[in-house]
Amino acid sequence: MASVSSDPPRILVLGIGNILWGDEGFGVRAVEEFHRRYALPDNVTVLDGGTQGLYLVEFVRQTDCLLVFDAIDYGLEPGAMKLVRDGEVPKFTGAKKMSLHQTGFQDVLSAADLLGGGPEKLALVGCQPLDVVDWGGALTGPVRAANCPGVELGGAVLEGWGVVCAPGVERE
Repeated sequence: MASVSSDPPRILVLGIGNILWGDEGFGVRAVEEFHRRYALPDNVTVLDGGTQGLYLVEFVRQTDCLLVFDAIDYGLEPGAMKLVRDGEVPKFTGAKKMSLHQTGFQDVLSAADLLGGGPEKLALVGCQPLDVVDWGGALTGPVRAANCPGVELGGAVLEGWGVVCAPGVERE
């Protein structure tokens, strides 16, 4: 007879991207804001994944629910947000490569699956970039303006997974 666990699901909030290339840094900037904005229970980890690629496999394998923030070229207006869930996520990240880390993240999801682990629930909050070639540049205006709505969208995803996203303590 299988036992039923009463442990809360392990949830990972992950931002990926390169802050040195303009809007490519959206995912990292979004998790920074997410961490500032929300006080979360102990079963939720917020992680700046940067451009770590396959080094993220163990983090992904050990999670039940995964929320990812990233800059994704959907072909929309700059700053447009799109939420993609579960089986649709790999299709979108591979549909049109705009940087190496996206291919790397597809590999992370595949490796976690092949190793017998990975999230049961997956959500990607993607923001349409304007500029991903401005070496050393900050987020452009449209993407910077989308950061807070993107974080709120991520908070709604977590609440849908049963997580209370309480207002956080102001952090430096």
